[in-house]
Amino acid sequence: MFLRFGYAVANTGLVGSLGIIVLGHLVTIPTALAIAEIATNRKVEGGGEYFIISRSFGTTIGSVIGVSLYLSQAISVAFYMIAFAEAFSPFATQIAEWVGFYDPRLISLPATILLLLLVLTQGAALGVKALYVVVFTLVCSLITFFIGGTEETVTMTLTETIPNPDSFMLVFAICFPAFTGMTAGVGLSGDLANPRKSIPEGTLLATFVGMIVYVFIVFKLAASASLESLDENQLIMSEIAIWSPMIIIGLGAATLSSAIGSILVAPRTLQALGSDESLPAPAINRWLAAGVGAVNEPRNTTLFTGVIAIVIVVLGNVDFVANLISMFFMVTYGSLCAISFLEHFAARPDYRPSFRSRWYISLFGAVMCTLIMFLMNPLFAVLAILFMVGLYQIVSQRSEGRSTGLAAMFEGVITQANRYMSVRIQERRRQASTAEWRPSVIMINDRTFDRRSHLLFMRWLCHRYGFGTYLHFIKGHLNAQTFAQSEKVKAKLIKEARSQKSPLYMDTVVSPSMTSALAQSLQIPGVSGLSNNTILFEFSIHDEDAILEEVASSCIFASSTKMTRLVLRHGDFYFGERKKIHVWLTWNDRENAYLMILFSYILLAHPDWADAEIKVFAAMPVNELAERRKEFQQFMKDGRIPVSDKNIRFLPVNSVETYRERVERLSSDADLLVVGFDMEGLRERRGETFKNHPKNKEVLFVNVHTQLTIG
Repeated sequence: MFLRFGYAVANTGLVGSLGIIVLGHLVTIPTALAIAEIATNRKVEGGGEYFIISRSFGTTIGSVIGVSLYLSQAISVAFYMIAFAEAFSPFATQIAEWVGFYDPRLISLPATILLLLLVLTQGAALGVKALYVVVFTLVCSLITFFIGGTEETVTMTLTETIPNPDSFMLVFAICFPAFTGMTAGVGLSGDLANPRKSIPEGTLLATFVGMIVYVFIVFKLAASASLESLDENQLIMSEIAIWSPMIIIGLGAATLSSAIGSILVAPRTLQALGSDESLPAPAINRWLAAGVGAVNEPRNTTLFTGVIAIVIVVLGNVDFVANLISMFFMVTYGSLCAISFLEHFAARPDYRPSFRSRWYISLFGAVMCTLIMFLMNPLFAVLAILFMVGLYQIVSQRSEGRSTGLAAMFEGVITQANRYMSVRIQERRRQASTAEWRPSVIMINDRTFDRRSHLLFMRWLCHRYGFGTYLHFIKGHLNAQTFAQSEKVKAKLIKEARSQKSPLYMDTVVSPSMTSALAQSLQIPGVSGLSNNTILFEFSIHDEDAILEEVASSCIFASSTKMTRLVLRHGDFYFGERKKIHVWLTWNDRENAYLMILFSYILLAHPDWADAEIKVFAAMPVNELAERRKEFQQFMKDGRIPVSDKNIRFLPVNSVETYRERVERLSSDADLLVVGFDMEGLRERRGETFKNHPKNKEVLFVNVHTQLTIG
């Protein structure tokens, strides 16, 4: 504020300077609101912002962000002490005469060491008492500045700048640390009597008061001095003030107060990191977590922070350091805003803050932090991200069994999103066209652990375009014993599904019979939240006739639900090379045709079938062949079916025997044969229906209740 706001006005103009203030507060106001919200939901213990982040994102990710936060706070100590030395620049000549040369580090380095010694010996109590004196001094210096003036005749302009000014984002990066002091109270959360009340009030008040003061300072600078003076004289405020020394005193007080705030906050953040065992070495964690006295004064971490500050002070470049800490602050602020945004959507019952921000404000703050990082300095932004990714890899190696706050939060977000979308889709589905049809498949089976073909096929079918619900059937009445059994089976199913990267939703159903299990299950919504539209049955060529009869009965029972019925007959071939899918259409497949081809196309979306080819055979009576060929070609064209003309064959057949002979001859090498069936024939022939084409390998029988049109 004292050193760089004149530079900002000179290089970006009055409007640009106001833009910097607005842009800075587009980050800090959402962050302040997010902090106020989160702090009123839980007791914020030692570690301040780190405590909030780690208890929301979990200690693994929280540790990574916490290290970034700590570095920004520790480097800030050096930043403010470097700026503190600038208060002595009017005495540079005298100091050079005494010492033989002048370097700001002659002031900043001893001052940093002295500040460190005072904090180590006196603790936080001294720093907090000193802040009252500092605040009084700042108020006095600002008063002398606002009532003062210069002898220059200045015409205030809105957009005029010096020739060849620095870029807006560079100026913003240098000035941004002026906006970051509003979270100091959060870092001292462990020392506050009532952090849930003090943090929201102090953070919001600091943010808005600071913004108002900055706006008035910018206007006063633009109205009181020429652009050249503002750019060349970083202590131009002392030239404007009615009593110049008061600005120098105010500069010293401001930088000293900020340095005190940082050197009190940073060690507590690092101490909290050590307490959570966030760093790889246990011995280091114990040393960092150690405290002194009843208030657990972080003496070890204060000493470590002081060493970092001294090293940075030796570097001595205030603008470089400002760029560096701006990146780390952006990461921290973006994380706080992201937490608030995600908590709004997670809608967890245990998240009940007495103060609430708005989800769109928090989202805006998170996006702005990310965007500004790259606008300020793309190289620093990339390096900061790479640093955090590398640190995450190190920390995650020790994260087994650690806090899962992020997982719980995202689970809540996904649950809420799924609930919202399911309701909206259900409302819309009444007007949805059949062109938007996609399989929502359910399967009820008690042979889950005896075979794999049906689960494999269902995974393929639901890999990209569909939704799948698989229910393992347990015969019996629901009681404590069968329920416990079902929970064990469910856990096993989920474990296997995870290891196989299956897209299926796995569950169990306890019922006295398969018919009652179907009656229960066919009425429940699918994993998409919508009604299931397809049911899959299966049997093996080695199964007894009783199982085949059960499949036929179940298929007839399911027909009352108007669902598409699929019956998979599988054997020892296990879908072979998964290269050839043959679809056979007959005069009875007017309703089935579309989905028979669509299911084949859906299989191609899975990597196991990525190199497969679909061939379509249309077997029609001789007298209908020409007419059906024209209909079918239009059908394929309108539906954008990805089957080339060379893979479509029209075959004249005049009997069922001729049809079956041609299927056996032309599709004997097919990895999957897709054929249709009709319910009238199923009721007459029962399980014999699915014994058709006995010499072919895996066969999928398809029956559609109502014809779907292609659009």
